[in-house]
Formats: sequence, C-alpha cells, structure tokens
Amino acid sequence: MDNRLNVTYITFDGHVEVHKYRYLYFVIMFIVYTLIISSNFTIVSIIVIHKSLHEPMYIFIAALLINSVLFSTVIYPKLLIDFLSEKQIISYSACLFQWFSYYSVASSEFFLLSVMAYDRYVSICNPLQYSTIMRKTTVNMFLIVAWVLPACECSVPMLLSAKKEICKFHLKGILCNSTVLKLHCVSSTLLHIYGLVVFASAVLLPVLFILFTYTRILVISYRCKGVRRKAAQTCLPHLLVLINFSCLIAYDVLLARLELDIPITLRLIMALQIVTYQPLFNPIIYGLKMRGIYEHLKRLFYKTKLLSSHNFAS
Repeated sequence: MDNRLNVTYITFDGHVEVHKYRYLYFVIMFIVYTLIISSNFTIVSIIVIHKSLHEPMYIFIAALLINSVLFSTVIYPKLLIDFLSEKQIISYSACLFQWFSYYSVASSEFFLLSVMAYDRYVSICNPLQYSTIMRKTTVNMFLIVAWVLPACECSVPMLLSAKKEICKFHLKGILCNSTVLKLHCVSSTLLHIYGLVVFASAVLLPVLFILFTYTRILVISYRCKGVRRKAAQTCLPHLLVLINFSCLIAYDVLLARLELDIPITLRLIMALQIVTYQPLFNPIIYGLKMRGIYEHLKRLFYKTKLLSSHNFAS
C-alpha cells in the first residue's frame, strides 16, 4: 500500500522469469495483439462495407469480433506495460475494473454465440418465417441485451468487493480474474454463491441452449439432404468456438473456488490460452468457414496482390 497516495497496489506473481525474457514476451504479445486488432477489424469492415452481408448472421459475427477486440483490450495493454516494468503491479481499484470488464465481455461472448445459434436454428428449421422473426428491431434488441445484461450481472461482485477489506496483496496470475476473491481478509460465501449463479446463467445455460439448437438443426438437416451442407458450414465454426471458450472459461472461473496447487508455468500457459485463442482464432474460423465472408476476403487479397505487383513493376 502506498500511504502517501492512499492507494492499495496488487502484485502479479504469475509471470515466469519476466525480468530475463521481458523483451521477448513483449514482442510476441505485441505481435499477437496487432494481429487480433487487424484480423478482427478486417472481417468487421468487410461486413460493414458489403451490403450483401447486412444480414442477421453476419451482423452477429461482426458483434462477436468486436467483442473479441474489447476482450483483448481489457488485457493486452496492461500486460504489455507489465512486461517492460520493474514491478508487475496494479492498483486495487484498477484490478476490480479489469475483473469486471474481463468477465462482462467474456459473458457477452456466450450470449452472442447463443443468439447466433438461435439465428441459425430459425434460418434452417423455420426458413419461411425467418424474415418475420429476425427483424431489425429483434437483432438490435439481442445485441443490446448481450452487452448490457452481463455488465449488470458482473457489476454486483465488483461493487461488493470494493467495500471488503483485503489482507493479501499478491495474485497468482497475470491478470485480475476470479482469484481476486482470495485477497479478501474474510472469504464471502455470498460472493462465491453469486459467482456460481452468474456462471450458470452466463455460461452453462447458453451452452446448453446452443447444444440443443444445434442438435435440432443436425436432426432436421439429416432428414433433408438439401440443407445438410448448409447446416455443416454454419454450425461447425460456432461449435469450435463454443467448445474452446467454454473449457477455458470454466477453468478460469473455478480456479478461485478449487484449492489447486497448480505450477506457475502451467498457470501462465492456461492464462495465455484464454487471452489468445478466442480473439485470434475467431476471425480465422469465421473468415475461412463462412462462405460469404471468405469470398470477399479472397477478392480483397487478390486486389491487394495485383496492386502490389503493379507498384513493384512500375
């Protein structure tokens, strides 16, 4: 604690030999962050520019990719600063804000994936009423709820934690996540129970809903050969994203509630997977697997290649 400024600082103990490899860590993570920003915004720009992609499915994909950028921005700038700092510290108030933002945006990911699953379900299982059900107002409502509801849910533990006294000032990690609960002098049963309730509503229920809708889609597509290919093209990317992110978030949330003696190197690897896989692979998965986006990507890179060849020749 800095008594002069009356600010409480938390130290991150999850870095592995950061003083020895600080510049290597910085360069690698800076490249990853740059790739995340550029790749996600490339797909979003394609969706925004081309009117043929102004459909609910692609709008939800754009929202998901913007959410990936927000998720990365919550983590990477602070992480990059820590790599170049002598001490890896953060004020307690900033730590609570990162905790809130981290889980709020992560929860929004599951809500957006649920909305995307519902969109595909209506499109494939009830195509005649698709335009009636998935109207512009419905799409806007889904997007607002996907970001506002998780923010409201995640604000409660942050506000309660802000009032609690802390006796520990070291976190076994590289960011502020659910392990913040271990800093409190007295463990709060209410916070733990509330956290599990939010985990169930923001993660488990959306996952079950997505699995149900995709099961229905696969059953119907199996009966009808005409939609079998369409179902595979739209469902596979969503399932890959869902399975990967669900496993990583489940580990992250339950980490503070299970007294596990995990080696620091393994903790670091798992944390880097959480902050890297989803934001980096979302644009790759949706860019390559979604035919509408892939065709525009090919044209974009083809024009870029022609332009560079022309400039080189001249």
